[in-house]
Amino acid sequence: MEISANTQALAYLAAAILFILGLKGLTHPASARRGNFFGMIGMVIAILATLLGSEVQSYGFIIAGIAAGAVIGSILAARVQMTAMPQLVAALHSFVGLAAVLVALGTYLNKSAAGLLEPVLMGELSAGIVIGAITFSGSVIAFGKLQGLISGAPMIFKGQHLLNAFIAVVTVALAVWFGMTEQLWALGAMTVLAFVLGFTLIIPIGGADMPVIISMLNSYSGWAAAATGFTLGNNLLIIVGALVGFSGAILSYIMCRAMNRSILHVVFGGFGGESEGEASAQAVAAQKGVKSASVEDAIYWMEDANKVIIVPGYGMAVAQAQHALKELMELLEERGVEVKFAIHPVAGRMPGHMNVLLAEADIPYDHVFEMDEINPEFATADVALVVGANDVTNPAAKSDPSSPIYGMPILEVGKARHVYVIKRSMRPGYSGVENLLYYQDNCSLIFGDAKEVCEGLVTALKGGGH
Repeated sequence: MEISANTQALAYLAAAILFILGLKGLTHPASARRGNFFGMIGMVIAILATLLGSEVQSYGFIIAGIAAGAVIGSILAARVQMTAMPQLVAALHSFVGLAAVLVALGTYLNKSAAGLLEPVLMGELSAGIVIGAITFSGSVIAFGKLQGLISGAPMIFKGQHLLNAFIAVVTVALAVWFGMTEQLWALGAMTVLAFVLGFTLIIPIGGADMPVIISMLNSYSGWAAAATGFTLGNNLLIIVGALVGFSGAILSYIMCRAMNRSILHVVFGGFGGESEGEASAQAVAAQKGVKSASVEDAIYWMEDANKVIIVPGYGMAVAQAQHALKELMELLEERGVEVKFAIHPVAGRMPGHMNVLLAEADIPYDHVFEMDEINPEFATADVALVVGANDVTNPAAKSDPSSPIYGMPILEVGKARHVYVIKRSMRPGYSGVENLLYYQDNCSLIFGDAKEVCEGLVTALKGGGH
């Protein structure tokens, strides 16, 4: 069954509206499930409208591709842990970039053989290849850093900015030459250099900037899709690509504001990496004059508190401690303690990472507060419990002009009456900057796996504490 061009256009319009509603729903955890549903329905409509259009002549390879993708996607969805979601997102971005490159190359070969190449199409092909190649190789590097296959430390080398600028200029020059001459060697050289540029742009960036990089690569993947839409003459792909491109760019801007940094600083700078092994955590803490505490010490103050604010970080994600925190919250509330969760915009390794994990544990949305909402409440909190968060609680961002994170807005946990920080060791966070919070008189560190410590807090609370 083949549908008319008008029917296809109407279907694309409906799909575009659903995608916009989907993005709107994803702006808040409470409506995210609805947003995902709208997005899925929109994609089903888009795929069906495309398959039933006049431009599709054969379904064999298409059905095979859809079936293979469905199987792979289902397996990934079932097996990938929430802690691995940032690197999965990076991997998916790389697929979009590679798809844009392959579509552009295929279109060039087909149109060249038919003698249908013209200047506008050549420009579209060049844009799709360059943006797609940068997205692919940059996303592969981001995946490697997040997965631990590549060091999270920034790999900075002398002359990197000049090298990137040189590669970018040569790539653009080759794109122009390719558009003018249609020569295959220019296409190949441009493609290779674009892949290299994605590598050299992302490899110097440290783990501290990964939330911004993820959202920035999301934007790149959108522009790659839009360029592919122009190449294929598909209006919906252009719309969807533009939506993803702009939303990713806006999110990158929001993330940079949360870190008090510029996009250019992130892309061409980068800081931070995890330090390597240390001696016993307690021994290092004692050597540095940092107080360590036990689970019982924390429970002593928490069970009689009026207000407890919990600050989750990537350490909570790694340990999968959110379910234990849910139980701790319920036990404290049974004792009349007000419990709130404080979320920093760049906590974790992906925008919204902590919100998703807390939602996974069925922690009510009205218990979860963003940084600007919750910061005024730390001064009235009896206990602030920091679960694996580092840089986003570091007072050096406000008090030390020489610190690499100076100016970054933080969660002001140090204003609480008592602060307990759950950490595996005395290692700094991704920025590589020592956290001055740990030296405050009202702060103590509880060393151990976040899940085990949180489960210990639950057990101690059930036992009556003191």
